[in-house]
Amino acid sequence: MSPSTCELLDERPELGCCILPLRSFGARRAFSGVIATVSCLEDNVVLRSALDEPGEGRVLVVDGHGSPNVALMGDAMAARAAAAGWAGLVINGAIRDADALGAIELGILALGAVPRRAGKAGIGAAGVPVSFGAVTFEPDGTVWADADGVVVAPPGA
Repeated sequence: MSPSTCELLDERPELGCCILPLRSFGARRAFSGVIATVSCLEDNVVLRSALDEPGEGRVLVVDGHGSPNVALMGDAMAARAAAAGWAGLVINGAIRDADALGAIELGILALGAVPRRAGKAGIGAAGVPVSFGAVTFEPDGTVWADADGVVVAPPGA
């Protein structure tokens, strides 16, 4: 069992603390893992591609640039992510199928829910540092998430 985010910050105050008001949508309320990243604005093709890779217990951090206009992920994509072995997602943006996500064994934090689908133009990037909520999430860093929030460590820390 991982320590809580509160315990982590008490013991290691140098760690980053994401200050966005993220809501929990998945069945897994606490999760942690090595960070993988995606940056995409109102388009989920790159996100979908990343989730099709073996998750190996990692956490995908998605910078949707805080857009509430479209959902970057719904229940079908979340089910594939859980089956592929992802521990969870931290999404600076919206999701859809909120009730169905609660039954999927995956950690999912997002700003909110909206029924509108994301675009499919393939605009975005994977494997790049992303910054939101006063922290930078770097690929191969570590993230811990629970009911109190999100704590981040850079690679090697």
